[in-house]
Parts: sequence; C-alpha cells; structure tokens
Amino acid sequence: MTVKLLIIVPCYNEQAALPDLLTELDKLSIPGYEITTLVVNDCSTDDTYAVAIRHNVKVLNLPINLGIGGAVQSGLIYAFNHQFDLAVQLDGDGQHPPKELTKLLTCHRATGANLVIGSRFIKKEGFQSSFTRRLGIGYFHRLNRFFTGMYIFDSTSGFRLFDKKAIELASVYYPDDYPEPESLVYFAKAGFSIEETPVIMAGRVSGQSSIRNFASLYYCIKVTIAMFFSAIRKTQ
Repeated sequence: MTVKLLIIVPCYNEQAALPDLLTELDKLSIPGYEITTLVVNDCSTDDTYAVAIRHNVKVLNLPINLGIGGAVQSGLIYAFNHQFDLAVQLDGDGQHPPKELTKLLTCHRATGANLVIGSRFIKKEGFQSSFTRRLGIGYFHRLNRFFTGMYIFDSTSGFRLFDKKAIELASVYYPDDYPEPESLVYFAKAGFSIEETPVIMAGRVSGQSSIRNFASLYYCIKVTIAMFFSAIRKTQ
C-alpha cells in the first residue's frame, strides 16, 4: 500500500535557500511513498512566495506572520484535512538535506513511533551548531528528561516526522513560538512514542536564526516556562 507523505517546508524570508531545496525535493523519489511538498510561506517580506510558486509544489501563503510553530501547525492542519499518513517538517533554510529524510522513514518503519526526531548529536556528524547553541540544547535535553523521562538529545531539532495520530493531535494544538522542546512534553503527556535517529545536517544557507545573542536567554526562559505548563496541563 502506498503511503501518503506530506513534506512541510515552513519558510520566512528564505528566497536564497529555497530554490535549491525545492529542486532537490522535486527529484526525491522513495518507493512505496506518494510524496507531496507543501511550502508554508509565513508572510515573508522577500520573494519566498514567488520562488515557491515557480516550482511544482503546493503553497500556503499565510496573510500574517505566525512564527515557526504556527507555520508548522498550518502544514499539519493541511495534512490532517487531506488525510496524509505521514508528515515531515523540513525547514526552508537548507539545514535539513532531503536525502536524509529516508533515515526518518526507516526509523518510523522499524519502531512505529508517533514522532521521529532527526538528531545531529547521536553520531555527531555534519553541522553541530555553535558552542553556545549546543549548551542550550544540552539544557533542554536535561529539562525534557526531567519532564518526560525520555532521552532526546536534539530536542530543538525541527527535522521531524509525524504519524497520523501525531498529525491529528498537532492540528488541534501545537506550540506557537519556539515549539520543538515544548511539543515533546505535549506528545509525551499524550502517551505518544518518540524516537530519535541520527541524521547529517548542514549549516544555514542564508539569513539568521531568530535565536541569537540576547534573544537566547529570552528563548531559554520562555521555553522553560512553556514546558512546565505543558507538563502540568490536564490531558483532555
């Protein structure tokens, strides 16, 4: 049976990285999977939308900027409404090579996990991020372990696979701002299985991350509070 797979590419001002990424995705063919690419343009101020519509992909053009969480959730709502079996978040900045996607699919087939995280830090290959970012990632690894009991080493990774149950749950609620660590607490509380598999990531092709300089402290405080409230929130 063919598996319907949606690749969600959230983008904000990624006109430089997007052409090569979409060209690679257009060439991607995986036996047993019917692949659809969806670009979610998060109200970019550059030519991201124009670049996306020139390629053979679906495009959601958001009228206001929702942030990474809102953009990803928009894609997951699309996946739920169009009855996709799996969805993969693959960021538009070029850090997640499409050829690495097969590793997430292999892990899902082997484990049946509801959520599969592509991790830079299991085999420590490829781009490893800056020293300060790695300190923050290590902090969230320990915090996630405290809240969930799970050993997720790359809890800030946006390279992730959602199965049908995870798609449905995330279409109802998904953290809106810096969502990756908090969402792991949310999925764990729902009783979902989460697996991590090694992948090789690249450096950002262009632009800047929203998490930098003094914003890093704000990020850590905000996400810590959000994870705490996710952990104590009553399950519906």
